[in-house]
Amino acid sequence: MKQQTQTRRIKILVAKLGLDGHDRGALVLCRAFRDAGMEVIYSGLFATPDRIAQIVEDEDVDAVALSLLNGAHGTLFPRVAQQLKKRKIKDVLIVGGGVIPDEDKKILERSGVTGNFGPGTSLDLIIDHITNGVSKLRKL
Repeated sequence: MKQQTQTRRIKILVAKLGLDGHDRGALVLCRAFRDAGMEVIYSGLFATPDRIAQIVEDEDVDAVALSLLNGAHGTLFPRVAQQLKKRKIKDVLIVGGGVIPDEDKKILERSGVTGNFGPGTSLDLIIDHITNGVSKLRKL
């Protein structure tokens, strides 16, 4: 895996939303992000969009990685984006992952959720997406 080369480490929140108790993939991501030099915060299971937005605000994270496997991504991912906008948080990269049908990915992108990676996606690809996305946001 590629190591991060920015001067300030990326702080990322890995969040499990709603009634999805499957966290193995999220925990793998936590370790991969840590190994790539990021500071990682894990929300724990069953987080709400409001709780995630509160953690983003309190912890001043650079990115939030949303993980959902139960099919509620179309509702819950956009709600996280809405909660961040409501709090006037514009400089945080929102990345989605889980079992997301291709036809839902464009809808999620329009709501501000990028990536929308599925099972089997290379960890390097996800890390590069986050690193590049945060770098662009930091330049704004």
